[in-house]
Amino acid sequence: MNRTLVIGDVHGGYKALLQVMDRAKVTTEDNLIFLGDYVDGWSESEKVVDYLLQLRLTHKCIFLRGNHETLLVKWLLTGIENKIWESNGGNASMKSYSLENITQEKCDEHLAFFDELLDYHIDQDNRLFVHAGFTNPRGVKTEFFKEYLYWDRTLWEMVMAMDSSISKEDPRYPKRLLHHNEIFIGHTPVTNFGFKFPTNYANVWNIDTGAAFMGCISILDIHTKQFWQSDSVASLYPNEEGRNHK
Repeated sequence: MNRTLVIGDVHGGYKALLQVMDRAKVTTEDNLIFLGDYVDGWSESEKVVDYLLQLRLTHKCIFLRGNHETLLVKWLLTGIENKIWESNGGNASMKSYSLENITQEKCDEHLAFFDELLDYHIDQDNRLFVHAGFTNPRGVKTEFFKEYLYWDRTLWEMVMAMDSSISKEDPRYPKRLLHHNEIFIGHTPVTNFGFKFPTNYANVWNIDTGAAFMGCISILDIHTKQFWQSDSVASLYPNEEGRNHK
């Protein structure tokens, strides 16, 4: 049986991405679903995107849009400064994407890649893959502000805090959770809550294991729930701080 592997947030950690792909022994028979946030944090965002562009030529890949891609794209297209973004990983991407580092042709190729990213993916077994979450009780397809799909944190906060004894038939059961058999997200690091591994509450799996900070990149087999992890990304970039600024 071919594996379907979901890959959590990368945040410019090219070395860690190569490492975890090797540890998972990824082959061309595997289906790969990347949850977004390929950039911002560590110094090799453009190398991450170059790698993904090559990977899709040989592997079956689905690439979702993360919030950090939207921030980088806005800067690349307008040059408008965003101090909040810059202090949360954007500075590293600005250096990575400076024309001193890459050509305009390559930058345009990456912009085309970012434009093609999907807001979400639903597979044939009604599993939802989305970077952050969604808020509309009628489901992801009716989300009024599509930005929530890559910015929302309430889905994860809700499932962590909800009463697990409430049945799905109970009118208090969150309607958002009834639309899909399973939901796979990134965006909100589980390391913020004391976890080191891909974490599950209700039918939601969070694969963001804090790669932008002191954590790692994770890959999860959606069927078996076996997972693989890189070393701490910070340990692979010892002269950088990532998003661990004070």
